[in-house]
Amino acid sequence: MGNTSGLVTVDEIAETILLIRGQKVMLDVDLAQLYGVETRVLVQAVRRNEDRFPEDFMFQLTKAEFNDLRSQAVISRSWGGRRYPPYAFTEQGVAMLSSVLRSAEAAKINVEIMRAFVKLRELLATNRELAGRLDELEQKYDAQFKIIIDAIHELMAPPSQTKGSIGFRGGKRS
Repeated sequence: MGNTSGLVTVDEIAETILLIRGQKVMLDVDLAQLYGVETRVLVQAVRRNEDRFPEDFMFQLTKAEFNDLRSQAVISRSWGGRRYPPYAFTEQGVAMLSSVLRSAEAAKINVEIMRAFVKLRELLATNRELAGRLDELEQKYDAQFKIIIDAIHELMAPPSQTKGSIGFRGGKRS
């Protein structure tokens, strides 16, 4: 699909990684497509090995989460007549899948998926670092800009009405 080995690229895989329940996950349907198996085959393999997939490796979406994904158009293809919400696999769950789907192709795909998770972690770390630097700059320059902003506000304020008219005191002449 995108690189010289014929596998999908890290960028293509990264596009299928979602943030659900505060975790980066991949859905069973996307993983099945990457591994070249039907979704039901992947799910059956997982069910036969449930002891390898604790909750921090895999969980099933709630109906509300499933409907949210549908409404957000996150899902790129039609779900057809799917009767149950998809399973979401964390990075550890994806790693465990390669031992359940024992094929050379699954192992190769797994390497690319792990690279995609690493790439996302690096991007997040870069963004956090950049946000920290921006905060430092804001704090450093806030005091200087406050002086300028206060001066601008003072210049924009309407003139005070406490001054009297020039040359006339408002009293009666006698």
